[in-house]
Amino acid sequence: MQKKPKANPISTKKVAVILWSLVKKNTKNQYRRSFLGILWTVLNPLLNMFVMAFVFSRIFGRTGIGMDYPVYVLSGNIVFGFMRTATVTAMPSLVGNYDLITKTRTPYSVFPLSNVFTALVNFGFSLIALIVVMIVRISAGVRFYWSGLMVFFPWLPAMFLFSAGLALFLSAVYVRFRDLKHIYNVLLTLWMYLTPVFYSVETLNLPDKYGFIMKLNPMYHYLKYFRDAIAGAVPDWKITLICYLVGIVVFGIGFLIFRILKKKLVFYI
Repeated sequence: MQKKPKANPISTKKVAVILWSLVKKNTKNQYRRSFLGILWTVLNPLLNMFVMAFVFSRIFGRTGIGMDYPVYVLSGNIVFGFMRTATVTAMPSLVGNYDLITKTRTPYSVFPLSNVFTALVNFGFSLIALIVVMIVRISAGVRFYWSGLMVFFPWLPAMFLFSAGLALFLSAVYVRFRDLKHIYNVLLTLWMYLTPVFYSVETLNLPDKYGFIMKLNPMYHYLKYFRDAIAGAVPDWKITLICYLVGIVVFGIGFLIFRILKKKLVFYI
Protein backbone atom coordinates (compact mmCIF):
# COMPACT_ATOMS: atom_id res chain seq x y z
CA MET A 1 0.00 0.00 0.00
CA GLN A 2 1.37 3.35 -0.97
CA LYS A 3 1.70 5.96 1.70
CA LYS A 4 -0.52 8.98 1.38
CA PRO A 5 1.64 11.95 0.43
CA LYS A 6 1.94 14.62 3.06
CA ALA A 7 0.29 17.96 2.40
CA ASN A 8 2.74 20.68 1.48
CA PRO A 9 3.25 23.15 4.33
CA ILE A 10 1.65 26.53 3.85
CA SER A 11 4.09 29.18 2.60
CA THR A 12 5.38 31.99 4.77
CA LYS A 13 3.83 34.52 2.38
CA LYS A 14 0.38 32.96 2.79
CA VAL A 15 0.80 32.88 6.57
CA ALA A 16 1.64 36.60 6.52
CA VAL A 17 -1.45 37.32 4.38
CA ILE A 18 -3.69 35.34 6.75
CA LEU A 19 -2.14 37.08 9.76
CA TRP A 20 -2.72 40.52 8.24
CA SER A 21 -6.31 39.59 7.34
CA LEU A 22 -6.99 38.48 10.91
CA VAL A 23 -5.50 41.67 12.33
CA LYS A 24 -7.74 43.79 10.06
CA LYS A 25 -10.78 41.70 11.00
CA ASN A 26 -10.01 41.94 14.72
CA THR A 27 -9.52 45.70 14.50
CA LYS A 28 -12.80 46.23 12.65
CA ASN A 29 -14.77 43.89 14.94
CA GLN A 30 -13.63 45.67 18.09
CA TYR A 31 -15.85 48.67 17.50
CA ARG A 32 -18.28 47.39 14.88
CA ARG A 33 -21.58 49.33 14.95
CA SER A 34 -19.95 51.88 17.22
CA PHE A 35 -20.51 55.52 16.22
CA LEU A 36 -16.94 56.62 17.00
CA GLY A 37 -15.40 53.35 15.85
CA ILE A 38 -11.62 53.09 16.07
CA LEU A 39 -11.44 56.52 17.74
CA TRP A 40 -12.20 54.65 20.96
CA THR A 41 -8.62 53.34 20.89
CA VAL A 42 -7.57 56.94 21.53
CA LEU A 43 -10.47 57.95 23.78
CA ASN A 44 -10.36 54.93 26.11
CA PRO A 45 -6.88 55.61 27.55
CA LEU A 46 -7.68 59.32 27.79
CA LEU A 47 -10.90 58.71 29.73
CA ASN A 48 -9.15 56.21 32.01
CA MET A 49 -6.39 58.77 32.60
CA PHE A 50 -8.92 61.43 33.63
CA VAL A 51 -10.60 59.04 36.09
CA MET A 52 -7.34 57.77 37.61
CA ALA A 53 -5.77 61.22 37.76
CA PHE A 54 -8.86 62.64 39.48
CA VAL A 55 -9.13 59.80 42.00
CA PHE A 56 -5.46 59.22 42.82
CA SER A 57 -3.75 62.57 42.21
CA ARG A 58 -4.23 63.77 45.79
CA ILE A 59 -2.79 60.52 47.14
CA PHE A 60 0.07 59.80 44.73
CA GLY A 61 0.33 62.85 42.50
CA ARG A 62 2.32 65.04 44.91
CA THR A 63 4.77 62.53 46.30
CA GLY A 64 7.84 63.15 44.15
CA ILE A 65 7.02 60.86 41.24
CA GLY A 66 9.30 62.97 39.05
CA MET A 67 6.84 63.20 36.14
CA ASP A 68 3.65 65.06 35.43
CA TYR A 69 1.00 62.89 37.06
CA PRO A 70 -1.51 62.69 34.13
CA VAL A 71 1.37 61.71 31.82
CA TYR A 72 2.59 59.20 34.41
CA VAL A 73 -0.85 57.58 34.71
CA LEU A 74 -1.53 57.54 30.97
CA SER A 75 1.86 56.01 30.14
CA GLY A 76 1.35 53.25 32.70
CA ASN A 77 -2.20 52.66 31.55
CA ILE A 78 -1.38 52.20 27.86
CA VAL A 79 1.62 49.92 28.52
CA PHE A 80 -0.28 47.67 30.90
CA GLY A 81 -3.30 47.90 28.59
CA PHE A 82 -1.25 46.59 25.67
CA MET A 83 -0.32 43.44 27.58
CA ARG A 84 -3.81 43.04 29.01
CA THR A 85 -5.57 43.42 25.64
CA ALA A 86 -3.13 41.10 23.87
CA THR A 87 -3.54 38.29 26.38
CA VAL A 88 -7.28 38.60 27.09
CA THR A 89 -8.25 38.65 23.42
CA ALA A 90 -5.76 35.93 22.43
CA MET A 91 -7.01 33.49 25.06
CA PRO A 92 -10.20 32.39 23.22
CA SER A 93 -8.71 32.88 19.73
CA LEU A 94 -8.31 29.16 18.97
CA VAL A 95 -11.86 28.37 20.06
CA GLY A 96 -13.23 31.34 18.13
CA ASN A 97 -11.50 30.31 14.90
CA TYR A 98 -12.53 26.65 14.96
CA ASP A 99 -13.67 26.66 11.31
CA LEU A 100 -10.37 28.02 10.01
CA ILE A 101 -8.38 25.61 12.15
CA THR A 102 -10.26 22.54 10.95
CA LYS A 103 -10.69 23.53 7.29
CA THR A 104 -7.33 25.13 6.49
CA ARG A 105 -3.67 24.36 7.10
CA THR A 106 -3.06 27.66 8.89
CA PRO A 107 -0.55 27.27 11.75
CA TYR A 108 -2.39 27.39 15.06
CA SER A 109 -0.04 30.03 16.47
CA VAL A 110 -1.23 32.57 13.89
CA PHE A 111 -4.55 33.02 15.71
CA PRO A 112 -3.29 34.14 19.15
CA LEU A 113 -0.47 36.11 17.56
CA SER A 114 -2.96 37.99 15.38
CA ASN A 115 -4.55 39.30 18.58
CA VAL A 116 -1.16 40.43 19.86
CA PHE A 117 -0.58 42.36 16.62
CA THR A 118 -4.08 43.84 16.94
CA ALA A 119 -3.21 45.00 20.45
CA LEU A 120 -0.04 46.52 18.98
CA VAL A 121 -2.15 48.52 16.52
CA ASN A 122 -4.32 49.75 19.40
CA PHE A 123 -1.16 50.65 21.31
CA GLY A 124 -0.05 52.79 18.37
CA PHE A 125 -3.31 54.76 18.52
CA SER A 126 -2.91 55.10 22.29
CA LEU A 127 0.52 56.66 21.71
CA ILE A 128 -1.26 59.42 19.80
CA ALA A 129 -3.30 60.13 22.94
CA LEU A 130 -0.10 60.22 25.02
CA ILE A 131 1.62 62.64 22.63
CA VAL A 132 -1.42 64.94 22.64
CA VAL A 133 -1.54 64.97 26.45
CA MET A 134 2.20 65.68 26.69
CA ILE A 135 1.89 68.60 24.27
CA VAL A 136 -1.16 69.98 26.12
CA ARG A 137 0.66 69.65 29.45
CA ILE A 138 3.63 71.74 28.25
CA SER A 139 1.94 74.69 29.96
CA ALA A 140 2.20 72.75 33.24
CA GLY A 141 5.95 72.34 32.81
CA VAL A 142 5.99 69.03 30.95
CA ARG A 143 8.87 68.72 28.52
CA PHE A 144 8.19 66.90 25.28
CA TYR A 145 11.16 64.98 23.86
CA TRP A 146 10.91 63.72 20.29
CA SER A 147 14.13 61.80 20.97
CA GLY A 148 12.20 59.77 23.54
CA LEU A 149 10.17 58.23 20.71
CA MET A 150 13.41 56.94 19.17
CA VAL A 151 14.60 55.46 22.48
CA PHE A 152 11.20 53.82 22.82
CA PHE A 153 11.55 51.63 19.71
CA PRO A 154 14.14 49.18 21.15
CA TRP A 155 11.67 48.54 24.00
CA LEU A 156 8.87 47.44 21.69
CA PRO A 157 10.24 44.00 20.58
CA ALA A 158 10.84 43.00 24.21
CA MET A 159 7.31 44.02 25.21
CA PHE A 160 5.89 42.23 22.19
CA LEU A 161 7.76 38.99 22.99
CA PHE A 162 6.56 39.08 26.59
CA SER A 163 2.91 39.59 25.59
CA ALA A 164 3.12 37.03 22.77
CA GLY A 165 4.56 34.39 25.08
CA LEU A 166 1.72 34.86 27.55
CA ALA A 167 -0.81 34.86 24.70
CA LEU A 168 0.44 31.55 23.28
CA PHE A 169 0.41 29.90 26.69
CA LEU A 170 -3.05 31.17 27.66
CA SER A 171 -4.67 30.32 24.32
CA ALA A 172 -3.40 26.73 24.43
CA VAL A 173 -4.42 26.11 28.04
CA TYR A 174 -7.82 27.79 27.59
CA VAL A 175 -8.88 25.22 24.99
CA ARG A 176 -8.81 22.50 27.65
CA PHE A 177 -9.58 24.61 30.71
CA ARG A 178 -12.31 27.18 29.97
CA ASP A 179 -12.43 28.46 33.57
CA LEU A 180 -9.04 30.03 32.92
CA LYS A 181 -10.74 33.14 31.52
CA HIS A 182 -12.40 33.97 34.83
CA ILE A 183 -9.33 33.15 36.89
CA TYR A 184 -7.08 35.24 34.65
CA ASN A 185 -9.39 38.27 34.85
CA VAL A 186 -9.09 38.20 38.65
CA LEU A 187 -5.31 37.77 38.44
CA LEU A 188 -5.09 40.67 35.97
CA THR A 189 -6.84 42.98 38.43
CA LEU A 190 -4.42 41.95 41.16
CA TRP A 191 -1.49 42.31 38.76
CA MET A 192 -2.52 45.85 37.85
CA TYR A 193 -2.60 46.94 41.48
CA LEU A 194 0.81 45.36 42.06
CA THR A 195 2.17 47.29 39.07
CA PRO A 196 3.03 51.00 39.43
CA VAL A 197 0.43 52.20 36.95
CA PHE A 198 -0.84 55.09 39.12
CA TYR A 199 1.74 55.09 41.92
CA SER A 200 5.51 54.87 42.24
CA VAL A 201 7.20 52.03 44.15
CA GLU A 202 10.03 54.36 45.16
CA THR A 203 7.67 56.81 46.89
CA LEU A 204 5.72 54.22 48.89
CA ASN A 205 8.54 54.06 51.46
CA LEU A 206 8.32 50.28 51.63
CA PRO A 207 10.90 48.23 53.52
CA ASP A 208 13.71 47.08 51.22
CA LYS A 209 12.53 43.48 51.06
CA TYR A 210 9.01 44.49 49.95
CA GLY A 211 10.35 46.94 47.40
CA PHE A 212 12.58 44.18 46.02
CA ILE A 213 9.60 41.80 45.78
CA MET A 214 7.54 44.35 43.87
CA LYS A 215 10.41 44.81 41.43
CA LEU A 216 10.23 41.11 40.60
CA ASN A 217 7.11 42.05 38.66
CA PRO A 218 8.16 42.11 34.96
CA MET A 219 5.71 44.93 34.20
CA TYR A 220 7.59 47.18 36.65
CA HIS A 221 10.60 47.10 34.34
CA TYR A 222 8.62 47.56 31.14
CA LEU A 223 6.90 50.62 32.62
CA LYS A 224 10.19 51.95 33.99
CA TYR A 225 11.87 51.75 30.58
CA PHE A 226 8.93 53.33 28.77
CA ARG A 227 8.60 56.22 31.20
CA ASP A 228 12.34 56.93 31.15
CA ALA A 229 12.20 57.03 27.34
CA ILE A 230 9.31 59.50 27.09
CA ALA A 231 10.98 61.64 29.80
CA GLY A 232 13.97 62.07 27.49
CA ALA A 233 16.33 59.88 29.53
CA VAL A 234 18.30 56.92 28.21
CA PRO A 235 16.98 53.88 30.12
CA ASP A 236 19.50 52.06 32.29
CA TRP A 237 21.15 49.14 30.47
CA LYS A 238 20.14 46.81 33.31
CA ILE A 239 16.46 47.63 32.75
CA THR A 240 16.91 47.04 29.01
CA LEU A 241 18.61 43.70 29.66
CA ILE A 242 15.87 42.60 32.08
CA CYS A 243 13.14 43.54 29.58
CA TYR A 244 14.74 41.48 26.82
CA LEU A 245 15.64 38.51 29.02
CA VAL A 246 12.11 38.33 30.43
CA GLY A 247 10.58 38.74 26.97
CA ILE A 248 12.72 36.01 25.40
CA VAL A 249 12.25 33.56 28.30
CA VAL A 250 8.48 34.07 28.52
CA PHE A 251 8.08 33.77 24.75
CA GLY A 252 10.24 30.64 24.70
CA ILE A 253 8.25 28.96 27.48
CA GLY A 254 4.92 30.03 25.97
CA PHE A 255 5.88 28.77 22.51
CA LEU A 256 7.17 25.46 23.90
CA ILE A 257 3.99 24.79 25.90
CA PHE A 258 1.87 25.81 22.90
CA ARG A 259 3.79 23.41 20.66
CA ILE A 260 3.37 20.54 23.12
CA LEU A 261 -0.36 21.09 23.62
CA LYS A 262 -1.32 21.90 20.02
CA LYS A 263 -1.15 18.24 18.91
CA LYS A 264 -4.42 17.49 20.68
CA LEU A 265 -6.03 20.93 20.71
CA VAL A 266 -8.39 20.16 17.82
CA PHE A 267 -10.05 17.40 19.88
CA TYR A 268 -11.01 19.89 22.63
CA ILE A 269 -12.02 22.90 20.56
